[in-house]
Amino acid sequence: MDENEILAARFEENRTHLKAVAHRMLGSSNDAEDAVQEAWIRLCRSDSAAIDNLGGWLTTVVGRVCLDMLRVRRVRREEPLKTGAPEAPEPGPVPDPESGGDPEQQALTADSVGLALLVVLETLDPAERLAFVLHDMFAVPFDEIARIVDRTPAAARQLASRARRRVRGVAPEPGSGAVRRREVVDAFLAAARGGDFEALVAVLDPDVVSRSAGGPAETPVVVRGAENVARRAIMFAPYARSVRFALLDGAPAVLAAREGAGFSLMRFTVERGKVVELFVISDPAGLTGHDLVLLDE
Repeated sequence: MDENEILAARFEENRTHLKAVAHRMLGSSNDAEDAVQEAWIRLCRSDSAAIDNLGGWLTTVVGRVCLDMLRVRRVRREEPLKTGAPEAPEPGPVPDPESGGDPEQQALTADSVGLALLVVLETLDPAERLAFVLHDMFAVPFDEIARIVDRTPAAARQLASRARRRVRGVAPEPGSGAVRRREVVDAFLAAARGGDFEALVAVLDPDVVSRSAGGPAETPVVVRGAENVARRAIMFAPYARSVRFALLDGAPAVLAAREGAGFSLMRFTVERGKVVELFVISDPAGLTGHDLVLLDE
């Protein structure tokens, strides 16, 4: 393997993270791909041997590219007939549940997968958006952010603080889709734990589908129909030691710790007040490529 191949391989190791950063910044999958590709071009033109921390260097480059794209986008918004809402967010990196972190930051990160937040981010100054996304969502230090926006670390911290105050106003209203989906998930869990078959069937769509993804060598399990899914849920519910609410790819999910140190992650697709699909992951390898955010209760 020559030097170019090694560099390409190292870049690919960082691609998922870079795509997540760019997507949070730009709200568009296509624009995020363009930003990541531009980072690769700049890497090829640079002296890669002099880069001590490739991941940090690439994050900085993507941040600068996104900042430029946001500034151009702002100018274009002043032109007529240039309207449109941001895309729904894509999967990003899987955060480390052991990393801890400030509760406020965790709550903000949890909201980061929502379309509502993307709409609010669109109203922020590009530098504010960059500071908030890089620091609060990806833990980039303010001294590094300061170099990207050409300001002091204190000024970069102030940018993130202003953005954070505006983002705090993004919360689901009672009766909103997010709240209703959570209520449906709560009803599902209560019925499964209590062994209430009828109540469980009541929150399931008659044509609900449950798909289970184990390890790479395991055959996926598909269960169809409300009664079949309800029986399976009641069967496995007693084995869960504890549960924690989460978001998986922006959808409500539950992480259940099982006896024997196993785990099960269930993602719920809720439509018209009913669960229409359950996606279950029972092997850490199955989390690759998914965006998991654990929520504080």
